[in-house]
Amino acid sequence: MSRYILKRLGYGLLVMFGVITLVFFLFTVLPSDPARMMLGQRTDLATENAIRKELGLELPIVIQYLGYLNDLSPVSWHKTKDTESFFYLNPSNYQFVKICSFSKSALVLKKPYLRRSFQSKRLVGEMIAEAFPKTALLAFVAIFIAMLIGIFIGVLCAVYKDTWFDKIALFFSVLGMSVPSFFAAILFAWLFAFVLADFTHLNMIGSLYAVDDYGTGVHLELKNLILPAITLGIRPLAVVVELTKNSVLDVLSQDYIRTAKAKGLPYRIILIKHVLKNALNPVVTAISGWLAALLAGAVFVEYIFDWKGIGVLMVDGLEKYDFPVVMGTLLYISIILVVINILCDIIYGWLDPRVKLS
Repeated sequence: MSRYILKRLGYGLLVMFGVITLVFFLFTVLPSDPARMMLGQRTDLATENAIRKELGLELPIVIQYLGYLNDLSPVSWHKTKDTESFFYLNPSNYQFVKICSFSKSALVLKKPYLRRSFQSKRLVGEMIAEAFPKTALLAFVAIFIAMLIGIFIGVLCAVYKDTWFDKIALFFSVLGMSVPSFFAAILFAWLFAFVLADFTHLNMIGSLYAVDDYGTGVHLELKNLILPAITLGIRPLAVVVELTKNSVLDVLSQDYIRTAKAKGLPYRIILIKHVLKNALNPVVTAISGWLAALLAGAVFVEYIFDWKGIGVLMVDGLEKYDFPVVMGTLLYISIILVVINILCDIIYGWLDPRVKLS
């Protein structure tokens, strides 16, 4: 088991290295001059050169790449006294603990440094730390809704196969899978927060926290979570219904289920103890994949409902050419995808003893 986990972690590290390399060269080599983007139209040559020197843009691209890897690595090597060096250890950028020192250099332990925003000059890590919990809450609520309702309906569709209930559920499942998230978000916002606003009392836009009418304080607005969570949960709900139905039907046709029925076990006990555990393997895989996708791809829904999560942060960064923010969010999302895929493989192996963990 431990060997299998180490192998999956190794694959994950290789994937992250590839993503880091791609993101760096994509946003460093291809775009226009970042210094001019930061300063806008009203700038002078001296200020522009100073910004370029601060960002290390005058150095060869290979040195910039090594510096980026050095910033992202939790264990990194830095200059401590040469202030002209691109690898100078600046305490204002991150907190660090020295492991060992050699003359003007030091090996340090620190959090990954995602650089500073071109526009706000804030640390990108701090901006992501503020935005991501809102995205995580939205994704977990959406996937919980999809899992809770989807598994229940899927089991009923398998039990009552080819009945009117099964056909109606199939129709809505196909409809849910075919509707794009951005269209569903606009439709839900218009219908439930505009047309039926007097009955639902929901807002078309709004984040987790809102300022009160008098501007004296910030309070929690959980009702703003309802529409974006339901919108995000529609597509995974449809997938979970179909997967659960097909998997339950497959398990019900197995010999050991016929044996359990022949022994006189109640049908409810057979479903709960024998069918569901074996039928949930593909469902768990789908749920974990959708959770990763929702954490990474809730951009359109967050933007339409103005939910101040990581998706809105990424779109704002793209609109303002704030590449450190975009690069940081992409790397953060990539880490989430890798970690969730590893956990998915481990859970899958635990649920199905036939999977050989070698």
